[in-house]
Amino acid sequence: MENNPIRLDAGESAFFLRQLEYIKARTYDQKLKTLKAKTLIPVSTEANPAAENITYRRFDAVGIAKIIADYAQDFPRVDIYGTEQTVKVHGIGDAYGYNIMEIRRAAMAGLSLEQRKANTARRAIEEKSDSIAWLGDSDYNIQGFINYPGISEYTVPDPGSGTEWANKTGDEILADLNGIVFGIIDSTNGVEAPDTMLMPITQYNLISGIRIGDGSDKTIKTFFLENNGYIKTIEWVTELKGAGAGGADRFMVYSRDDNHITLEIPQMFEQFPPQQKGMEYEIMCHERTGGVIMYYPQSVAYGDGI
Repeated sequence: MENNPIRLDAGESAFFLRQLEYIKARTYDQKLKTLKAKTLIPVSTEANPAAENITYRRFDAVGIAKIIADYAQDFPRVDIYGTEQTVKVHGIGDAYGYNIMEIRRAAMAGLSLEQRKANTARRAIEEKSDSIAWLGDSDYNIQGFINYPGISEYTVPDPGSGTEWANKTGDEILADLNGIVFGIIDSTNGVEAPDTMLMPITQYNLISGIRIGDGSDKTIKTFFLENNGYIKTIEWVTELKGAGAGGADRFMVYSRDDNHITLEIPQMFEQFPPQQKGMEYEIMCHERTGGVIMYYPQSVAYGDGI
């Protein structure tokens, strides 16, 4: 930069810096309604932004107690053992910029700099972060929620008309909704009980608009939430469409708390000071992610073919 003859004068520079402060504030306030990962998956920012890896430990208990005599010395021993797992943290980045003439024209006319550049940069990073949260990234060995290894499979029954909900009655769909939940509870002897269900938007709209059966004024969704006893929230996620085997639609249930699952974001979205490159000032944007960690994969289940 020392040999670059292009410079903003003091007034232009002050205008540019004020504009950037305003633009950055507006960018952080931007609402991204359809990107749901950071809302539906508990976010952990516990790791240091500089961390290259995140290591977590899983512990299992062994041993049982027994009835003993008053002077017994052979007390049964219990113990715990643990295993360590490590995920690598990766950076996500992009940039936007304003050239010298854009800044000078805006300053001369008293107009704001174009906000949409910053919004687009923020959106691109958020979209990539959201995609990684749901689907992971096989090129970088990052795990996502939808295809996380070791989660339970619920076999969607075929009553004779196929497994797709569009061809099922309200009672048959209700049986699927209950079946995937009770499957986790039964297989873990009640240790795990999911509280959140996710599905594609088409199936979400279907259960929100169809009555449970003849003579009822309640939709499948309303009846299920009122009577299931475990699931508190049902949400749609576009990434579940075609996410199953052979491109089938998938629905999932899980426990929505950070004891069971976290989305590791050591560094949330940030913007760096502008850097001059020729006749342009470039603002680089950055976020860091480690993907999803499921501490108890058996607490999560999926069903394909709905």
